[in-house]
Amino acid sequence: MSYRKFGLLADHRRSMLRNSVTSLLENGKITTTETRAKDIKVVADKMITLGKRGDLHARRQADSYLMKEEVVAKLFNTVAPRYKDRSGGYTRIIKAGYRKGDGAPMVILELVD
Repeated sequence: MSYRKFGLLADHRRSMLRNSVTSLLENGKITTTETRAKDIKVVADKMITLGKRGDLHARRQADSYLMKEEVVAKLFNTVAPRYKDRSGGYTRIIKAGYRKGDGAPMVILELVD
């Protein structure tokens, strides 16, 4: 699997992805750069698929990745049941202009209703 480095060390990059996915599942949407959103989307969709599986092993896998236990509970009890009839594409990327400081393309990454 190829991935983006974002100019970060491996531990920092992994932590950034974990925190972003946790925030997305906790709040329903986040604002970030376009390239980060594309990587976050992949991981978030995998987490929701784990939530749909719903067994103990899936819960432990999600718990080892997500940063907050209450977000794991929300994933399995609230978020995953919303998508029981959907076979993928749980998130959407909406363009939100450019960041003022460096002109980076910003997007809103949100869970599909």
